[in-house]
Amino acid sequence: MLGPAEIRALAGELDVRPTKKLGQNFVHDPNTVRRIVDLAGVGAGDVVLEVGPGLGSLTLGLLGSSADVVAVEIDPVLAGRLSETVAERGGSAAGRLTVLTADALRLAAADLPRAPTAIVANLPYNVAVPVVLHLLAELPSLRTGMVMVQTEVADRMAAGPGGRVYGVPSVKLAWYGNARKVAPVPRAVFWPVPNVDSALVAFERAGQRAESERVAVFAAVDAAFSQRRKTLRAALAGWAGSADRAGEILVAAGVDPRARGERLTVEDFTRIAAAREAPCPQGARETPPTV
Repeated sequence: MLGPAEIRALAGELDVRPTKKLGQNFVHDPNTVRRIVDLAGVGAGDVVLEVGPGLGSLTLGLLGSSADVVAVEIDPVLAGRLSETVAERGGSAAGRLTVLTADALRLAAADLPRAPTAIVANLPYNVAVPVVLHLLAELPSLRTGMVMVQTEVADRMAAGPGGRVYGVPSVKLAWYGNARKVAPVPRAVFWPVPNVDSALVAFERAGQRAESERVAVFAAVDAAFSQRRKTLRAALAGWAGSADRAGEILVAAGVDPRARGERLTVEDFTRIAAAREAPCPQGARETPPTV
């Protein structure tokens, strides 16, 4: 494990100055690392994808669980040193580590040596949600996850319908499975100390769905929350082609056109997307035809 002294020594050796642009806040508390690995529940037979390994604190903890680790690091200086750090401190576990110098937002399944089964990461705050959604879409082998993110982001990721913070990230993550906020993480375990609080979010994939269905549902979600104060009939007008057509689609899906997106579940949005593609039956008009 890497403590505060080791983290600072490595940073000094590499002349690394943590930047806000890359969201670099390095974990230096071994107990926090052990807790993350334990809560993630990974072990022998798992292939863990770690995004943003930094100086290697969490990487060493994950390798200590007997899992294989694929570490994706955008900073070439940090990526270049990680294998050496693990070889120095992890012994034979170094043979279970693969380091890729890459941007996780552009990562493709073909870039990885093996299909990962879990993602465990201290994610940069500014790209946490896009990274998780991209990886879930790109890597169907991912079954579970445990990510450390800003507390406000964790709240949005795990929110349920009707809450103030329920929105696009909440619905899109629910499309893939169940996300839940697990535990807070104190600021003092990071170097440099961030000016925001952090939390752990756990994720379990529910199953596989067709990519075409995901695209259709996500388009409906984006439209509904682009004007979240408006009724769905108004918010979905552009997406549907007109407010009248939006009303017809919503009625056909069993959703009140006067409702707002923040009240809908992912299943509601799935029905709405399906109804848009289906012929609108005569009986599903928003208002009865005049005679």
